[in-house]
Amino acid sequence: MTVPKVILNNQVEIPQLGLGVFKMQDPKEFKQAFQWALEIGYRHFDTAAIYGNEKWLGEAIRQAGIQREELFLTSKLWPSQFSDPQKAYQDSLKRLGLDYLDLYLIHWPAPGYQQAWLDLEKLFQTGQVRTIGVSNFLISHLENLRVIQKVNPVIDQIELHPYLQRPDLLQYLEANNIAWEAWGPLGQGNSELLQEPLLQDLAEKYQKSVPQIILRWHLQRQTIIFPKSIHHDRLIENYQLFDFQLTPQEMQQICHLDRNQPNGVKPDDPQFLQELHNRPLPY
Repeated sequence: MTVPKVILNNQVEIPQLGLGVFKMQDPKEFKQAFQWALEIGYRHFDTAAIYGNEKWLGEAIRQAGIQREELFLTSKLWPSQFSDPQKAYQDSLKRLGLDYLDLYLIHWPAPGYQQAWLDLEKLFQTGQVRTIGVSNFLISHLENLRVIQKVNPVIDQIELHPYLQRPDLLQYLEANNIAWEAWGPLGQGNSELLQEPLLQDLAEKYQKSVPQIILRWHLQRQTIIFPKSIHHDRLIENYQLFDFQLTPQEMQQICHLDRNQPNGVKPDDPQFLQELHNRPLPY
């Protein structure tokens, strides 16, 4: 089963399905999940400096003996690192034991993100990273980048799920040739979302689980997803998305579930964004 790829605006290809490792905090469980994921077929892995597990990911890659070029690896710059993104990037590479990343993102649009973006551009222009992008950026933040940028972000990684569909932002991203990734693609386990009658009916129709219906909906909207799990059966389930297709009418019905309801923090909360500078890395 081949995972489709999205071609980014600099022609680099990214697998549309991957594995996120947020809150994976036990090294043994982490490495076991990584090994299972490789065996199932995953080749795209998303981490961040703030997650505290870059080192384990690097160790798991080496233990697996897989060729580096077979993988697509993402990490992220934390706001407390904005003063020296070059050092932050090299620190991430050291923890991972790697020579380069496929994608490096600004994790949040905290104060100072414009200068941080210019520093990421230097990483890209000097060939140290294959692609650069942003995370949790709204239209206003992207517009502020447009004023100064020489390199267009390839991706905006944002909270997206049927209760938070952000149609205006996705329209903006598409118009500006920026791909999008969903964090929390299942509503972070929101029990109300998973019990939606429409989704349960579709799950019964296609003999799939409700999470599989939601993930399939994301894929058909050209969203890049990396649901996280340390459980073997869930890793398999999250990968079995390519043997069915929702109809246009069913896609539209799911779109009608939108509540503009985030489960995470709003990226336009200035106090929260300022406080991120004071949140230390777990090293």
